[in-house]
Amino acid sequence: MAAKIALGKKVPNFKIASSSGEEFSLSDYKGKKVILYFYPKDSTPGCTTEGIEFNDMLSQFKKQNAEVVGISRDSLKSHDKFICKYDFKFQLLSDEDEEVCKLFDVIKEKNMYGKKVMGIERSTFIIDEDQKLVGEFRKIKAQGHAAEMLQFLKGLK
Repeated sequence: MAAKIALGKKVPNFKIASSSGEEFSLSDYKGKKVILYFYPKDSTPGCTTEGIEFNDMLSQFKKQNAEVVGISRDSLKSHDKFICKYDFKFQLLSDEDEEVCKLFDVIKEKNMYGKKVMGIERSTFIIDEDQKLVGEFRKIKAQGHAAEMLQFLKGLK
């Protein structure tokens, strides 16, 4: 398993399939902030709430020179349906092999209907223009999270 990325440290470049139709490469976003939010599953209540809130605030994130990117283990086909249903204007990344999930250490044991399963712990990471990790938020609540991330961005120097 990859070493956990520490606050203040450079995030290693990664490439991953994106709903944009092109491969997402972190290095392509040098000079911009990236809000990378991990969520458990497309079209579930919490994930839908979180996606809609980020989408509604997208122009405010762009004013902060920030790109919003969602990521889950769902397929691109699933992401496309999710994007179409809610008209998301940002890309969703498909991490079916959990490579990026492992890089950010977001796969955790969860309790689903009394069964222990491994799944994505809702988490958000803020990467600055120099590709350093400047914000790490784990075990977050979906509702109101986008607004919290915007406030965090506004507080960065």
